[in-house]
Amino acid sequence: MSDARRLAILGCGTMGEAIVGGLLRAGLFRSDELIATARRPEAAEALRGRQGVEVTLDNLAACRAATTVLLTFKPQRIAKVLHQPGMREALAGKLVISIAAGVTLTQLTEWLPDSAVIRAMPNTPCLIDEGMTVLARGPRVGDAEVAAATRLFETVGRCIEVEDKLMDAVTGLGGSGPAFVYIMIEAMADGGVMMGLPRAVALQIAAQVFQGAARMVLQTSRHPAALKDQVTTPAGCTIAGVLTMEDGRIRSVLARTIQEATRVASELGKDAAADR
Repeated sequence: MSDARRLAILGCGTMGEAIVGGLLRAGLFRSDELIATARRPEAAEALRGRQGVEVTLDNLAACRAATTVLLTFKPQRIAKVLHQPGMREALAGKLVISIAAGVTLTQLTEWLPDSAVIRAMPNTPCLIDEGMTVLARGPRVGDAEVAAATRLFETVGRCIEVEDKLMDAVTGLGGSGPAFVYIMIEAMADGGVMMGLPRAVALQIAAQVFQGAARMVLQTSRHPAALKDQVTTPAGCTIAGVLTMEDGRIRSVLARTIQEATRVASELGKDAAADR
């Protein structure tokens, strides 16, 4: 994306700023090649001070000045912004990437029929460059545009592509997933505290266990069940703990958690259309 004249990040909140920071750290864009938008003057001034990029309150002007546009609005606001007079024309012929949960490519291409639209779902670990972003391409998007979007999100973690019909499940698993993991980390730390560990020690151990186990899966490409079997020695403490988890139907609860989060994600796009 180094050939792009300018990237606009509209509605630049926590996730938008995480991406801005990643782009600058990676050298993918210079600060003068980025323009962000905010809703309030004080927020714009604070963002300008932290990142050193141009920040404006005018979404339309930012779109006119950019060749690529990243929409980081909440789903409830995106339709209203995209239906602002002149916005469709300002985005015509440009690559537009939306991270609004539940807002489908069908909706986005209906609102922006003259743009190349990509739907993306990042998650909050992008804040520490450990994010997981998933993309789905619209009908006017080719491999070059997907590659450009992938490079953008790889500055803050991993990035892969799926079909749009899978994006609500991606939202339930990848977008909401960190919250579910935090609960599991907290619960395991509580168990350590119950058995006598200081809270800070238990939290550090639990968090590192999750990080280490996750890296084992990603770096070895081995199935989690095979890695689990490496730890569960006959008549050992690990298998005793595993059976306790199974008594609590942990697999079913976690799978149903993703199912329910996915169901709610699928409703967010309907709300976005209703709030237009």
